Amino acid sequence: MLVYGFLRVAAAVPRVKVADCEENAHRIISLLDRAEEQGAKVVVFPELSLTGYTCADLFHQRVLIEGACRALQRVVDYTAKNFTGLVAVGVPLLHQERLFNCAVVMHGGQILGVVPKNYLPNYKEFYEDRWFEGAGGRVAHEEIRLGSRTYPFGSLLLFQSTEHPYLGIGVEICEDLWVPLPPSSHLAAAGAMLILNLSASNEVIGKAAYRRQLVVSQSGRCIAGYVYCSAGVHESTTDVVFGGHCLIAENGALLAESERFARDDVLLLADLDFNRLRDDRLRTGSFHDNRVPQLPLMRVDFGRREPEALGFVATRPSPPTRLLRPIDPHPFVPREASELRSRCEEIFHIQVAGLAKRLEHVQPPHVVLGISGGLDSTLALLVTCRTFDRLGWPRSRVHGWTMPGFGTTSRTRSNALRLMNQLAITGHEADIRQLCLDELRLLGHAPFGISLEGLDVATLTAKLRDLPPERRQDLVFENVQARMRTNILMNAGFVIGTGDLSELALGWCTYNGDHISMYNPNVSIPKTLVRFLVDWVARNEFEEPTRQTLLDIVATVISPELLPPNEQGESPQATESTIGPYELHDFFLYHFLRYGASPETILFLASQASFDRPYSPQEIRHWLRVFLTRFFANQFKRSCLPDGPKVGTVSLSPRGDWRMPSDAAARLWLEQFPDDL
Repeated sequence: MLVYGFLRVAAAVPRVKVADCEENAHRIISLLDRAEEQGAKVVVFPELSLTGYTCADLFHQRVLIEGACRALQRVVDYTAKNFTGLVAVGVPLLHQERLFNCAVVMHGGQILGVVPKNYLPNYKEFYEDRWFEGAGGRVAHEEIRLGSRTYPFGSLLLFQSTEHPYLGIGVEICEDLWVPLPPSSHLAAAGAMLILNLSASNEVIGKAAYRRQLVVSQSGRCIAGYVYCSAGVHESTTDVVFGGHCLIAENGALLAESERFARDDVLLLADLDFNRLRDDRLRTGSFHDNRVPQLPLMRVDFGRREPEALGFVATRPSPPTRLLRPIDPHPFVPREASELRSRCEEIFHIQVAGLAKRLEHVQPPHVVLGISGGLDSTLALLVTCRTFDRLGWPRSRVHGWTMPGFGTTSRTRSNALRLMNQLAITGHEADIRQLCLDELRLLGHAPFGISLEGLDVATLTAKLRDLPPERRQDLVFENVQARMRTNILMNAGFVIGTGDLSELALGWCTYNGDHISMYNPNVSIPKTLVRFLVDWVARNEFEEPTRQTLLDIVATVISPELLPPNEQGESPQATESTIGPYELHDFFLYHFLRYGASPETILFLASQASFDRPYSPQEIRHWLRVFLTRFFANQFKRSCLPDGPKVGTVSLSPRGDWRMPSDAAARLWLEQFPDDL
């Protein structure tokens, strides 16, 4: 049933005819036909959908109850050959001379079990106690006789897939969700990762918003998928009106919502990500601590039996299917315009609060930053200036150092100098080329095979500019420049770090160079978000000419600038040409760390996302291999990170979110690349 961890679910609202069970069965079957065509594997119908919720005293008529049973049998028989998934329908059923409002769960032409409603509303417009018995959590481990057979009957039935060990399904009915301790909470703690709610919730002013909030919040508390399906407008309107409100939520997020008051049949579909849910439950230790062991829960298995094996059964489509949910190509960056200001303000508040506390504690006479004219140092500088403003300290105590080297372009140098001046900090400029040349001589190193004997800085710069592309690789030459800058900063005062999360993940930093600082406010911010933050600050926090300087920094190609510029004044080194597009690496990083996604799943998700530019499957596979290889090889750099604040849900701090041995092998991950994507 699961494809790359995704399960397609549906909420279906038929055009019910009150008390006409055969017609209602016909409508349910027609919706199952549509659901099967669209690949749904779980379909839930409204409360009492085979009779209609509003039958009132007709529920005491044996003719209606027997008609409902015949209609139920018709639906069960239909699922034997015509629907491959699991179905939950609402029906009134007699059990031990009592009438219960029930959800009947079926699969493959068989009834799996019957779940009675626990809590009956008997206030205001509701009067269910007049007709039904409430289970109240007391009914468990019983059997109900339907025709010549008996089936599991209880409030806490867990329907467990035999194909997928982590696909457990629980059911509750309408009011069960509205009580202080819903059955879904106990079902989720016991293993249900999908909750179905068969409902008949009438419409009054403001109720839809509260209902939506309730469903979404419960999906978050349960770390589960939640499918809510309510009765539609064709119920009796003697005193109330129903809107057919359907909601599909996943772990606190609303995935799909139907339009209320629809006159036709409604089929709402969404794809739930069970790999995400499983990973969140694995990481959230307190979730399982909440389980009540003595609860009388009963497990009901369904699905075909797989051969005995350890681990999870892998299923993969060919070709990949198109998901019914958007896959965000930039998961670290807010999509909606309404989120922009609040998200940026929150990130800045966290960064500023962290840096302010450290500076209050250390009380340095001044702080030092390396200002390159690039994105990361710009963001760190903006955070530092705001921190000093918040502490009431003069910005003159912020010392910015721009340190041009062999590859510094006039564009980044001028932007660095302008920005320091516009932000009213104390600016310094130190050309490091002669220092680096002296150190290279001391090491006896010939950069790129060029002998340094008798060369001055200008001559070496000219020779470097003429290097053919195939010779432009010299790690010692690059590291000498990076460590020289760090050495100057460290000797100048309390250093504010500038490196970002993406660079740490890829190891794209020089050990004991730009990798080290006294405190780094950028440490958990990925590159795509850094770019976005600087752009947002420029457009919302500053006037000209500072705004123009910041926007020009945003538009500058990301580069380490360690080789001389070409004749056009541009750096021949583009970081993303070397290590890959940051939008891809941040996408990989998010799904790999946040949800523990396998390479196979990441490739599938990437095939569903609309990035800033199109990538071929071969490109995505190549850069994912680069990401995994570099991520595993560079853990030693992350194992000794300086302090810095966690900002989002993904962090690589060795003291917090990510604790990984520096010698772990990437082989298992690199072997999981399918051949048909």
